[in-house]
Amino acid sequence: MIIAYLPGQASADGRCNLERVIIGENDAVPPEAIWIDLLNPTRSEDARVEARLGISIPTREETENIEPSEVLYVENGVRYMSARILCQSESETPKLAPISFILKDHHLVTVRYDEPRSFQMFVNRMARPAACTPTGDHMLIALFETVIDRAAELLRMAGERIDDVSPLVFGAAENDPGVFRQTLQTMGLEGARISKVRESLVSIERMLLFLTANTAGATLPENLRGEVRTTLRDLQSLEDHATFLASKIQFLLDATLGLVNLEQNKIIKIFSVAAVIFLPPTLIASIYGMNFKVMPELEWAAGYPMALALMVAAAGGTYAFFKIKRWL
Repeated sequence: MIIAYLPGQASADGRCNLERVIIGENDAVPPEAIWIDLLNPTRSEDARVEARLGISIPTREETENIEPSEVLYVENGVRYMSARILCQSESETPKLAPISFILKDHHLVTVRYDEPRSFQMFVNRMARPAACTPTGDHMLIALFETVIDRAAELLRMAGERIDDVSPLVFGAAENDPGVFRQTLQTMGLEGARISKVRESLVSIERMLLFLTANTAGATLPENLRGEVRTTLRDLQSLEDHATFLASKIQFLLDATLGLVNLEQNKIIKIFSVAAVIFLPPTLIASIYGMNFKVMPELEWAAGYPMALALMVAAAGGTYAFFKIKRWL
């Protein structure tokens, strides 16, 4: 599907909103389109955009199997970039979707086979009056800012979920040992999500640094360089925050595993103490269970009560010894 975004009514300062148009099979790609978004495009749709703009659009296989050296490059004054954007971010199975960005003159082309929520957020923002400057490079920077804002939102929600789990680990865990399993599952999911967010931010950071470089004659307008630097600072602060959350998750995982070991040690300790307490009575019972002919105690009338009393005394003495030593 080809989705073209055309400049709407301009304001006094030259800013405008975007008008979304879906290009049918028999429709021409409008030359005034600022942003052409290819969503699950067919090869014929790729060819139509290639013919209109004089660019080369990567196929799905090329996008998914792109070599590291081909992630960022300039060809005939056209910038070709690829980043990995987080999709299905609030589900239990978030994933990174490779998305290609092509910047030629004042046209931006995106090629994607997934629907990150950040793209829909960006479209909603750009539909407002005077929301954007009608050039492709401005659109690209604004799109990156939206992706970064979405990453910040995901990190904030992850941080809140981590804070919700923390008191369970250190507070209610003794009363509800089953909370450990839930904690490990939650921390595992949040750790994977944060890791993917950070990987996405790193790929965007590389693209922003690439945009600021004068590569093969392709330059970024000076007024945009300041925006890129500000965006880079925001991105790097988010990377630091993601690192902090990852370390916090690691701390909670270590604490949870440590508490699990303590609970297991308590159980083993109970079994060990029980075995030691009942060892002397078992020894006494074993002695008087032997089949020797000469055992004077067997003839005593008080022999049986004496043996029972001896067993109780041995068990009680062992228990008292453990209490004195504070092993219980």
